Amino acid sequence: MNPFRWSFRAQFLAGFLGCVALVGYAIYTQLYQGLEPCPLCIFQRIAYAALGLVFLLGGLHAPRSPGGRGFYGVLVLLASAVGIGIAGRHVWLQSLPKELAPSCGPPLSFLQETHGPLELVRKVLTGTGNCGDVDWTLFGLSMPAWSLAGFVLLALWGLFAAFRRRKGRNRL
Repeated sequence: MNPFRWSFRAQFLAGFLGCVALVGYAIYTQLYQGLEPCPLCIFQRIAYAALGLVFLLGGLHAPRSPGGRGFYGVLVLLASAVGIGIAGRHVWLQSLPKELAPSCGPPLSFLQETHGPLELVRKVLTGTGNCGDVDWTLFGLSMPAWSLAGFVLLALWGLFAAFRRRKGRNRL
């Protein structure tokens, strides 16, 4: 079965399952392999959850009109762009030499208690926590690099599903 011929609904629900699998694996590595997530890892999980929610809503709604599908495609692009930005920042921090990497700060729970939401985001994106450490690799790429690739692939998948021409009137 060719996934490029799937209906909009099937493609968006597959995107949702992909997001669930990625977040599930991240939680598995935390709980069963002892990898402690840094604040940027947490934000990537949140971005995957938001992207998964867009895929789920689009898959359940399955609009028939090109404009409705395009709306979900734009939402996929926006959620993916946020994730790409966070994962890209994380990959960049990991590429810095240890002496140039930002120092580790207080844990995310402490920052949540002592800062407002905007200040919290600013603190996290400036490298608090152990964001520069590479604790896991696959084929020479760190988890944030794979996360970045995942966001790019899911963005392309969602855009393809939303904007491809469909033959016939009743295809969702």
